[in-house]
Amino acid sequence: MPFVYILQCGDQTYYTGYAIDLNKRLQEHQQGIGCKYTRGRLPVELVYWEEWESKSRAMQREHQIKQLKRIDKMKLVNSSKCDPPM
Repeated sequence: MPFVYILQCGDQTYYTGYAIDLNKRLQEHQQGIGCKYTRGRLPVELVYWEEWESKSRAMQREHQIKQLKRIDKMKLVNSSKCDPPM
């Protein structure tokens, strides 16, 4: 199942993305091969994730979250308990 996730970067900024294999994607981010944005802002921490039924729905949700203001992203992050999926 596809996931939408939010990472908190070492500089306290947020990065939002989507992935089919969330655990693998998190490892890529931590190794500095995830994306250009997080590469220069290590370490990163998973602070929020959602599971979706399709890649297209996950991508739509990713776009929606990216449009949020920082304060609204903080509210979203604080509204949930974030344990990585198994």
